[in-house]
Amino acid sequence: MRFNISKDTFLAGLQTVQNVVSSRSTLPILSNVRIQADAGQLRLTTTDLDVGISGSVEAQTERFGGTTLPVKKLSSIVRELPSGEVHVEVDAKNIASIRCGQTFFKIHGLPEDEFPSLPEFENAKVFTLKQGEIKDALRKTAYAISTDETRYVLNGVLFSFKDSRLTMVATDGRRLALVDLEVEFPQSDEVEIIVPTKCINELTRLVSENGELKMMVGQNQIAFDVGSTRLVSKLVDGNYPNYRQVIPTEISERVTLERVNFLAAVHRVSLLASEKSNSVKLILTKNNLEIAANTPDVGEARESIPVVYKGKDITIAFNPEYLMAPLRALPNDEVFLDLIDEMSPGVIKIQSPFLYVLMPMRVG
Repeated sequence: MRFNISKDTFLAGLQTVQNVVSSRSTLPILSNVRIQADAGQLRLTTTDLDVGISGSVEAQTERFGGTTLPVKKLSSIVRELPSGEVHVEVDAKNIASIRCGQTFFKIHGLPEDEFPSLPEFENAKVFTLKQGEIKDALRKTAYAISTDETRYVLNGVLFSFKDSRLTMVATDGRRLALVDLEVEFPQSDEVEIIVPTKCINELTRLVSENGELKMMVGQNQIAFDVGSTRLVSKLVDGNYPNYRQVIPTEISERVTLERVNFLAAVHRVSLLASEKSNSVKLILTKNNLEIAANTPDVGEARESIPVVYKGKDITIAFNPEYLMAPLRALPNDEVFLDLIDEMSPGVIKIQSPFLYVLMPMRVG
């Protein structure tokens, strides 16, 4: 196999696929990138057997063929090469010679036929989605994914295709983020799947603000086609909990907040939140919201924000990090905080189909 490729093109291609490679793999071949040289292009593929990614880049191919090379090492080499054209030749023993200007590297690979193939999606349910909408929905939900591996069904984002809508949900049991999107698909394609965290992280990197993507749902597998790149993954096996039952159906009080100012105030006050309780109090009185934190033997912090509010007095405590997470992810100038009482979940909403449910904390 022999090909010539621009350094920047080669590096960009490797960076697209290298993140799925696990540093703890027991199979040496899974540390490698599969490189297939075809007419005018290279196809680069990596996998950890749960998640796989494959993309193509332009190249001048002088001799067709395939090999696998250690992706992290190859990426480091290409990154440090001088700018210009890179010449790569791979011999029958899978030893790659890499030349660029006066620089030369030799790197040992493994045979291409040992590399596991990515699954096919012949009879899959296919959904066409807008990249910008998916990018926005992931930004608004993915931070709420559970990292508790004992609750594995929460280690991902729920994609629920039902009634001409795609509902995306993430929760860790203490908070829940939900986005609704209008999507056209036949009723026979209605499905609920849980896409695992690692796949969600890769999808977030791949999608842009423009264009469409294709999502294919197969038997326990999913694929996303984004441009010339295909991302495949196993699905999380299990039933997602009934998230609807934790969303309050009635609210008694609503306060409108300037998102950036509220976020900054919570951040400042949280600097003196106790490590033990890790909470900030929101104290709502007529036309005023006070944010407070108190740590015995360290100190306390308070900040007041004028608000338009005529409801009953409420004092409620939240984990400050969980309170700030959606505020960082939302682009809106205004957010609404809906409350029932001190013991019921608070809900953050905006003027579009998004909501964030946050469980209160018990504090003395």
